[in-house]
Amino acid sequence: MKKTAWIQPPIPVLLVTFLALSSIASAQHKMQAAAEGNQSKLVQIVRNATEQYLDINNAIAAGYGPFLGCVSGSDHGAMGIHYVNPSLLNGTIDATKPQALIYEPLSNGQMKLVGVEFITLASTWLQTNSGPPVLEGHVFLYVDSPNRYNTPAFFELHVWAWRDNPTGNFVDWNDHVTCAGQ
Repeated sequence: MKKTAWIQPPIPVLLVTFLALSSIASAQHKMQAAAEGNQSKLVQIVRNATEQYLDINNAIAAGYGPFLGCVSGSDHGAMGIHYVNPSLLNGTIDATKPQALIYEPLSNGQMKLVGVEFITLASTWLQTNSGPPVLEGHVFLYVDSPNRYNTPAFFELHVWAWRDNPTGNFVDWNDHVTCAGQ
């Protein structure tokens, strides 16, 4: 049987390695905490601004109406049914006035508010801006045309303020949302 000898590195090398790894872990923790704080801030703003729309009748009275059907992912998750307020599609981004409210259809015929989507047409936005919109530190995604929604190119940001999303509060598709109740 062959024995392998383990060579113990000198104490200073171990100390430097430990300190370097500790510094990296500490910086990562601080970055994650800052990101979570920013996420919580925008999610809280959206929750406060949209609480009245938990009742879909209030959304309809405020000018929101269904756009397309229930949007589901090609390989996982869904978004739900977008209720869009056309008067808010004016190129202005305000965390308290989302252009779309997202509802999940339930099997009992009810609609549950699960999130919002901030939307601006790219042509409108780029007339006065050189880059994508940013809301509370979150950069909007660009969706080119042609697209599956048959709309002109646009920028968008989802905020899952009323339904947990295991992949993040600002990811388009939510594995906890389904179109099965439609």
